[in-house]
Amino acid sequence: MANYKQDAAKACLQFLKPLQVIGLGAGATIAYLVDFIAGDVELANSITFVSSSFQTRLNLEQKGLKVKMASQLYAIDIYFDGCDQFDAELNALKSGGGIHTSEKILASTAKEFILIGDESKFVPDLDHTYPVVIEILPEALNIVTVKIEDDFPLATVNLRSGKEKDGAVISDNGNLLANVKFDELPDIAELNTYFKMMPGIVDHSLFYQMATKAVVAGEHGVRVITPQRF
Repeated sequence: MANYKQDAAKACLQFLKPLQVIGLGAGATIAYLVDFIAGDVELANSITFVSSSFQTRLNLEQKGLKVKMASQLYAIDIYFDGCDQFDAELNALKSGGGIHTSEKILASTAKEFILIGDESKFVPDLDHTYPVVIEILPEALNIVTVKIEDDFPLATVNLRSGKEKDGAVISDNGNLLANVKFDELPDIAELNTYFKMMPGIVDHSLFYQMATKAVVAGEHGVRVITPQRF
């Protein structure tokens, strides 16, 4: 059975060069990419890696690769990450890991931000299948929740809770995470600004006009997609 995530990850090797600083997100496709890079020992040993993902950093360290924290770097050559959905403009939704604030810092620092995954992630327009995740300062939780539900009466805001601990999920930055589920996704340019401008929200999981390429694999092979922005 074809493994399209693995195919997409392998195709990303074409963008790598010795001595680069490479940022990596989280997830299965990124894990495959780490495996492929580690397989080229000479290349792997010349690259410096950075990631906001605990699991990705652990994987890199276990393979003996050079890892730095974001605070030690000034620039990144390429940032690779997966997502839940992305559209023709390469706007992306990432609702899974809850580390989008740190991932956006890496993505914004990179000369190139490349999305990778199987072709099912590519949709004509982002929709309400996945929630938009917001990171909220604890003291602003009620204010932010009421404001969003007043402005979007059909939306629901649900605080993330732990499956293996009692209470809310706390972000790596010590904040709360909440899923905002829309009945229909609002205009994403306006939504991006709305969340960015709301006091109490640190950041959100809509990556608006940040990616420079997407590498996807499917039944008809691998495609490199560039953003169609007008």
